[in-house]
Amino acid sequence: MPLNRRSAALAQEVAQVEAAGTAKGHEKVVTEVIPASGDRGPRYRLAGFGEREFIRMNSNSYLGLTHREELKSAADRAAHRYGAGPGGVRFICGTCQVHTELEESLARFHGREACMLTSSAYTTVVGTIFCLTTPETGIISDELNHNSIINGVRWSQPKLRKVYPHADVNALERQIQECEGQVQGLIVVTDGIFSMRGAVAPLKEIGEVVARYDERFPQNIVLIVDDSHGVGGFGPTGRGTEEYCRSGPSDVLIGTLGKAFGVNGGYVVSSGAVISFLREKNPLYIYTNPITPAESAAALASLHLLDSPAGAALLKRLRENIAPFRQGLKSMGYESLESEHPVVPLFVRDTEKTTALVKFLLDHGVLATGLNFPIVPRGDQLVRFQVSAEHSRSDIDYVLELLDQFKPQLAG
Repeated sequence: MPLNRRSAALAQEVAQVEAAGTAKGHEKVVTEVIPASGDRGPRYRLAGFGEREFIRMNSNSYLGLTHREELKSAADRAAHRYGAGPGGVRFICGTCQVHTELEESLARFHGREACMLTSSAYTTVVGTIFCLTTPETGIISDELNHNSIINGVRWSQPKLRKVYPHADVNALERQIQECEGQVQGLIVVTDGIFSMRGAVAPLKEIGEVVARYDERFPQNIVLIVDDSHGVGGFGPTGRGTEEYCRSGPSDVLIGTLGKAFGVNGGYVVSSGAVISFLREKNPLYIYTNPITPAESAAALASLHLLDSPAGAALLKRLRENIAPFRQGLKSMGYESLESEHPVVPLFVRDTEKTTALVKFLLDHGVLATGLNFPIVPRGDQLVRFQVSAEHSRSDIDYVLELLDQFKPQLAG
């Protein structure tokens, strides 16, 4: 079957995206990681770029744990003990002791009764929302929530669906009031950190509103927080946005092992009853292989490291890198947002100029991500920088020097 007509139509759609300047393009292939040395952080070599070396300012590995020997050694030992893969879905044959140890450790880390590991945070978000939604559920979501939340809400088909203006707690309260008498239960769902711009959700205020109206709904108001960009690298001890905001625990917290923890996979923590229900009902958990034993062991090593003096030093180093980078953008007159998170947006608000800035940085040895419509709203085009504890101060200064050189081109 040649698929010639269908393939031609698909190729035309891709060409239209490319012509609009919004294509994601071919993924860059990392061929070598050169360890940090002297006053330089790690450097990366890419396929097609010869021996050129790049500073990576577009990684979610906020603490630089991916390359730590503790994690690699733990993964190596687990692979030799359990094998390279899980062998199947967990309810058939895929659970190893290291999986359950990691779940118990993550539950303790977040002060919850139970945890369920998953293959990714994306599937965790979608599956959790889907399972907790009934035909008599309403869902209220922040307008800048991640794509996983948007699709989770869409596929769940709630009775009512509302979207409140970004971080507008007063609007959220009005929408909760509008749902009274219309549904049996509500789900309020928000990112902890909004990944495109590093903005922090007002979790304390959201939690207070939810608590105030919970009794008015027979099936409660369930607060779900996806804190994938918060857990591990944000808050005084790396416990994420809840810790930073001093909000107390949300009803359901979703996190990832693939960002600050430096490994792969997702998880959800909540009450024992909720986690038991999700294990029985979530098809994206039941019918999907778990992360490998090696990944689980590396994540356990990451948790132990984070709760040690070495982890505290990494969190301190990360904060010390974020501050001068943000201050540098501000002193040059670039538009950004006030935050203490390692995601630092530089608003360009123009697709062509965003693309030009990313290319300029690439030409000078810096990897950064340009985000254009429809990934971000039209007019919010930006370059997203992601600061890491693995960056040296000279790395930060070098990137700021490049941005200073490029600034006149944005005025053209």
